[in-house]
Amino acid sequence: MIHLEKITPRNYWDIVCLKVFRDQKSFVASNKDSIVEAYAAIDSDCTAFPFGIYDGDKPVGFLMIGFNEAALYEFDEDIEAPEAYNNSYTIWRLMIDKRYQKRGYGRKALQLAVDFIRTWPCGKSEHCAISWEPENETAGKLYRSFGFVENGELDGDEIVAVLKL
Repeated sequence: MIHLEKITPRNYWDIVCLKVFRDQKSFVASNKDSIVEAYAAIDSDCTAFPFGIYDGDKPVGFLMIGFNEAALYEFDEDIEAPEAYNNSYTIWRLMIDKRYQKRGYGRKALQLAVDFIRTWPCGKSEHCAISWEPENETAGKLYRSFGFVENGELDGDEIVAVLKL
């Protein structure tokens, strides 16, 4: 059974040790870096929800959901936050370990993310945003097939898309 578990001292190393293929490393930050970002967001107006993706008791991936991710951009003068990140939810990170890719875990994790978001842990929002590198055609295809629609914005070089909630 696929489910999400909060990152805790008990499962931290299991999630940090998950890896993508070498040619995918430029598409997603390491899980360790992502968990550090979640912790750093505590002192901002952004909220981060880092989760391990599990199949039963086996960790297969990492998911991080954010709310008001745009607040973090105020600390970087070189990049402006996409409007879609203001006071809305984002699927900030999604990675499936290289051993478990192409088994439907990514799609199921997206559904679990949207289900979590629809509990409105930070209040209601009209949409959820996600971004990906243009070269990551696999991710773009998955997100589009799930219902995310590109809104014309970029996050640096990444394509931004939104899913109406």
